[in-house]
Amino acid sequence: MLTALIKSMRPRQWTKNVFVFVPLFFDNKLTDLESVLHTVEAFILLCLMSSAVYLMNDLVDIEKDRQHPIKKNRPLPAGELSPTVAAVTAVILAIGSLAAGYLLSPNLALILLLYLLIQIAYSFWLKNVVLVDVLVVASGFLLRIAAGVAVIEVERFSPWLYVFSGFLALFLVLGRRRHELVLLGESGTSHRSILSEYNIDLIDRMLGIVTTGAVVAYSLYTFLAEGLPANHVMMLTIPFVLYAIFRWLYLIHVRHEGGAPEEIVLRDRPLQLSVILWGIVAFIALYILA
Repeated sequence: MLTALIKSMRPRQWTKNVFVFVPLFFDNKLTDLESVLHTVEAFILLCLMSSAVYLMNDLVDIEKDRQHPIKKNRPLPAGELSPTVAAVTAVILAIGSLAAGYLLSPNLALILLLYLLIQIAYSFWLKNVVLVDVLVVASGFLLRIAAGVAVIEVERFSPWLYVFSGFLALFLVLGRRRHELVLLGESGTSHRSILSEYNIDLIDRMLGIVTTGAVVAYSLYTFLAEGLPANHVMMLTIPFVLYAIFRWLYLIHVRHEGGAPEEIVLRDRPLQLSVILWGIVAFIALYILA
């Protein structure tokens, strides 16, 4: 049962919480040990809180997940994990992360609480409200960035990064919705009723909008944000961001992937290479030339 419980906590999806490191990197705090330690602590607390939310979602959707071709193999719908154990663990993780978050930073505890309340509202209501559902899921990524801001003394973190991250989050969420529509077809509504309000054409149109928004927002950041090199060398990172987005679109439209963003990031080598190259160039611009 312990193995089933850990699996239900979805440690592979903890990769989403790396967004908490965004303020640390872009605010030139990677060399500040105290800021690094506080961000790592915030990352751990976000992992615990997100696991509590995953357990809660699986409890709410246990019957629908049994009709899903992939999710039916999760421990709860498969009967490998007791709902009582899952519920108790979710409560302990949520309360524990809130308490520890308050000790680290009251603002962090507030963000964790807001994340939890939004996810509860999503599980019981907002996931059935068309368009609002994708906005709510995307907001979770922005709250992760806000958590990173809450635990360090931000000096040069640009608001443009919030805009870019918001568009990027919507891009990932819409890609996942599209994958669900392709994978489940007409039976999709039995698993997620809100899918009846979407179609491939609508999602592709929205993907076009958020893709454009993400590229424009990041481009504006590279030459409008304060604290960047005066010669705008940060603009050299734009091609890597553009390639990563194009690669993701290729995976969505050609390979029909996108259902699990965290798995794509851990598996797709060209995407990983583009992120690494972006990181190298961005580090040089922010920490050596700035």
